[in-house]
Amino acid sequence: MMTAGAAPGAAPVLGRLSTVDRFLPVWIFAAMGLGLGLGRAFPGLGAALDRVQLAGVSLPIGVGLLWMMYPVLAKVRYEAIGSHVANRRLLGTSLLLNWVIGPVVMFTVAWLLLPDLPAYRNGLIIVGLARCIAMVLIWNTLACGSGELAAVLVALNSLFQILTYSVLGYFFLAVVPGWLGAAGSGLDVSMLEIAKSVLMFLGIPLLAGYLTRRELVRRRGAAWYEHTFLPRIGPTALLGLLYTIVLMFAMQGDRILDRPLDVLRIALPLLIYFGVMFGLGLLLSRWLRFGYPEAAALSFTAAGNNFELAIAVAIGTFGITSAEALAAVIGPLIEVPALVGLVYVSLWARRFFPAIPATSAT
Repeated sequence: MMTAGAAPGAAPVLGRLSTVDRFLPVWIFAAMGLGLGLGRAFPGLGAALDRVQLAGVSLPIGVGLLWMMYPVLAKVRYEAIGSHVANRRLLGTSLLLNWVIGPVVMFTVAWLLLPDLPAYRNGLIIVGLARCIAMVLIWNTLACGSGELAAVLVALNSLFQILTYSVLGYFFLAVVPGWLGAAGSGLDVSMLEIAKSVLMFLGIPLLAGYLTRRELVRRRGAAWYEHTFLPRIGPTALLGLLYTIVLMFAMQGDRILDRPLDVLRIALPLLIYFGVMFGLGLLLSRWLRFGYPEAAALSFTAAGNNFELAIAVAIGTFGITSAEALAAVIGPLIEVPALVGLVYVSLWARRFFPAIPATSAT
């Protein structure tokens, strides 16, 4: 692996990615198109997919979430997590970015760019409060970030989501708009429902990944696990991601295609939000002299959002046909290509970080 600051930038790192990884934007756009096409060709498909649910999420989508997270969590070197937990600067920076700066940035751009569309604005605020606990692990892996730190930050976000989502939702949807002279919208979401979702879609693959690593390393050795087992299961994470994207867009395709201008208006604040949060993560990491693997994990965790939770909250609070739910549904349409682009930005920015040993595998 090249050292930070070496020329010619991130190209050698990109060259080590598999064909699937290198052309991920192509596959993702193809998955989006396939999902939209299926939704248009089979109007009843969304209702059929949503008929059986798991922790408030469509069972077929739930299977995809578990599928895409398990291989990534099986790669984590859990024995190294302790060193990250002890780093209070890293954890403190992540908490600041995710639970103070992130909601404020989303609230600000939503109010500035959607002053005449309060329903869409509320939907984006709900998205901003749902911190990422799923896809960020894939983006971080592609960007050669620290898998161990990402796992810690995801777990931290999960805990804070359970404890603070309802409080922050009420504050940003009801209290702050009142200060600005606008009518607020109450948010009533059960902490138990959020806890079930987090335990289901993070806890199960996390436990499975940890047990897989512990038992297989003990029985077959670390070399076999790293060089034989992981290369076999690693690519299936992206297959799980593509499968999930196809189903999500199949379920919501008609609503997206019927309102193209609304999609564009919702997309702009989302793009600004992703760029601002990712940039702040990198700049803070550089200023605090974190290594690149830590900076990547910190930045992707700050920029990503848990759209599954946001969609569930928007539908449960405002209804499945509401504009708030539509704004939440559009989120993955914008986040996926935006975060893929930021993977390449992150690999390019690697040259600006201190040349220290990486804490995660490429």
